[in-house]
Amino acid sequence: MTVMFYISLFLFILVSILLCFVILIQEAKSLGLGASFGGDNSDSLFGTSTAEVLKRFTAYVAGAFLITCLVLSYWSVALGRNEAVPASAPVENVES
Repeated sequence: MTVMFYISLFLFILVSILLCFVILIQEAKSLGLGASFGGDNSDSLFGTSTAEVLKRFTAYVAGAFLITCLVLSYWSVALGRNEAVPASAPVENVES
């Protein structure tokens, strides 16, 4: 159970980094970070509809981020609840 949690956590971090990168490479009205990499308005990786492709991909990655965030949130609460419940052990009465 905890192995799957850590795999999901790794996937969440990967999606977070990808989301940050995709947001940063998008072209803003003032060219944004895209101009820092040497590209201008005529250069595009996906053809003439680069902005639409990046917007759609950003929406999918943001959706994956939201879903993994919610799943990890509920999962961590459930794991915390399971660890907080102590096992019932016999209690010895010690009288001095």
